[in-house]
Amino acid sequence: MAKSIRMLLAIAAWYDYEIWQMDVKTAFLNGFVEEEIFMDQPEGFNTVGEEQKFSMKDIDEASYILGIKIYRDRSRRMIGLTQSSYIEKILKRFKMEHSKWGLLPLRHRIKLSKKQSPKTDEELKRMSNIPYGSTVGIIQYSAQCTRLDVAYALSVTSRYQACVGEVHWGAVKSILKYQKKTKDMFLIYGGGELILEGYSDTSFQSDDDDAKSQSGFVFKLNGGVVAWKSFK
Repeated sequence: MAKSIRMLLAIAAWYDYEIWQMDVKTAFLNGFVEEEIFMDQPEGFNTVGEEQKFSMKDIDEASYILGIKIYRDRSRRMIGLTQSSYIEKILKRFKMEHSKWGLLPLRHRIKLSKKQSPKTDEELKRMSNIPYGSTVGIIQYSAQCTRLDVAYALSVTSRYQACVGEVHWGAVKSILKYQKKTKDMFLIYGGGELILEGYSDTSFQSDDDDAKSQSGFVFKLNGGVVAWKSFK
């Protein structure tokens, strides 16, 4: 869904379209059902023209959706997306709002592997209390919506959820520290061509555990990135 929203916003910025949010009440009840259902319509319901088939709430011009803040400069035909509030909530949840900033999402020359997993029962017990999986999952939402700059670091750290070691946990906290420094970063649409540009690259046997390669791609539209992925 986030990818579709980004593409629509990139197009809207180019053409200077109006962007409005609307909420369909109980939208999941308005779909068509293929199965036969035998029922009588209650008295008092009107079907002529189906004028009141469902209720729609007008929320006004789009400014906030799915935890993403939308900024707009119509004079320059630009739209910016940021998740600064979402990232602040992440930092508070994991008590890292007062931690040091990080310069990179993954520290230079850090190589993660399963060999760095706990070796003793004591280490295993200590690491079992670390909220590694939930932290990775929460960061992943920001990476899927606006923060493509942490996609690679997240792809690497997410591999060790079943064998978390101190080094792995430190790498995840590095992502949070980096996001603290860059929480006000924007994804901008405008100033480019309405032409889809794509880029991709692959490393060679970069994983120390299975010698598999890391791949990634980025697609841009109207000066901003609309689709991306980093994966093994």
